[in-house]
Amino acid sequence: MKAIIGKKIGMTRVFDEKGMVIPVTLISVGENVITQVKTADTDGYEAAQVGMVENKKINKPLSGHLAKTKIKSRTFKEFHFSGLELGQKLDLTQFEEGEAVFAQNISKGKGWAGVVKRHHFNTGPRTHGSDNYRRPGSIGATGPQRVIKGRRMAGQMGFEQVTQKNIKIVSIDIEKNILMVKGAIPGPNKSTVYIWSNNAIKAKNEENTGESNE
Repeated sequence: MKAIIGKKIGMTRVFDEKGMVIPVTLISVGENVITQVKTADTDGYEAAQVGMVENKKINKPLSGHLAKTKIKSRTFKEFHFSGLELGQKLDLTQFEEGEAVFAQNISKGKGWAGVVKRHHFNTGPRTHGSDNYRRPGSIGATGPQRVIKGRRMAGQMGFEQVTQKNIKIVSIDIEKNILMVKGAIPGPNKSTVYIWSNNAIKAKNEENTGESNE
C-alpha cells in the first residue's frame, strides 16, 4: 500500500533538466499511523484506516478509538488495501519520484453562482433592449410539467470533493517531509490532502476482477 495524508502548503515552480518550467504543489506530510484494520472475516471487506497525528484535543469517543495506537488525530481516511498492521507508521519513503498518484481534496467554496459562471453558459445580447443577458432561459418541458432532475441551474458552486488521477510526483524531500506534485490540487492552503498510489489501486481492481490489463 502507498497512501499518505498531508496539508497543502501552496504552489510554486521548479525547472527540469532542460530548463522548462514545471508548476508544482507543495504538500507537507506529518506522521501517519494505521489506526484501524478491517478484515473480510469481521467487516466483510479488507481496508486500512490511516490517521494523521495532530496536536489537538480529541473527545472521548476518539480517545477510545485511538486507545491502542496512543495517538491524537481528527483526520482519517480509509483505503481499501490489505496486509497492514495496527499502529504501523507511514512516511514519504514509500513513494518514488516520477510515480503517478491520486490526490483528493475539497475544492474552494465560491458561494452562490449563476449559470454563466457555474456551467459556462453563453450570455445573451446586451443591445436592442434585451434583458436576457445572464439568465438561464427555459427550464421546463411540455411533457412532464416540472423541472427535470439534473437541470443545470444556478446554485452553490465549489466546496465539493475532487479527485485528481495520475498526477506526477516531481520531488520528495524526506528531511523536511514535503511532497511536490505536478500541477494544481483543488482546495485552499492548509487544507487536508489525501494521496495514494495509482499502482496500488490498479492492483486492487485486478484482484477484484481476476484480470490484468498487462
